[in-house]
Amino acid sequence: MDGALPPGTRVNEVHLAAELEISRTPLREALSQLTAEGFLENIPRRGFFTLPLSVQEVSQLYPLRAFLDPQALRMAGLPSAAQIAELRRLNDQIAAATNKPARAIDLDDRWHRLLLADCENVILLGFIDQIIWKSRRYEFAYLNEAKHVGVATSEHEAILAALEDGDMDLACTQLIQNMTSAREPLIEWLTEKENEND
Repeated sequence: MDGALPPGTRVNEVHLAAELEISRTPLREALSQLTAEGFLENIPRRGFFTLPLSVQEVSQLYPLRAFLDPQALRMAGLPSAAQIAELRRLNDQIAAATNKPARAIDLDDRWHRLLLADCENVILLGFIDQIIWKSRRYEFAYLNEAKHVGVATSEHEAILAALEDGDMDLACTQLIQNMTSAREPLIEWLTEKENEND
């Protein structure tokens, strides 16, 4: 998730099992699960390898959140004053997590889950959660830069301001902006990386 294993790296099962102090059977089950989720590739007789970040995946993931999250927010309805206060507290913690991408991502995920917590469609929330998980490795790349943390927190504040005003349409528009603002910088960064490797 955090890029500690660069794309295309072979996962050494013997070393990893020793490092995690577990047997190879549960490790292989976990690696197979990560393969099913699209994080690893299992090449017969060669082993597991990390998959590269790709422009295609970014282009497909981020529009999904921009479509699904506003629907869930509409179903959740306007949050209470207590929820807005908690969302603001989390947003302040995200702002303070500059240069700590893992913490910023965890807090950002909590922020979005709390925003949508009152949505009663658990299947919709499940889809959103799958995409949150799938996009985490891209979020590490995006939130690794302090300026992007600032963009995210200011977009969160705009969402909260619209909700406080009772303007669900504006809140959803701001949420779409929040869900898509990382897409272009990530595509630009990935394109540069691809050009460096050519």
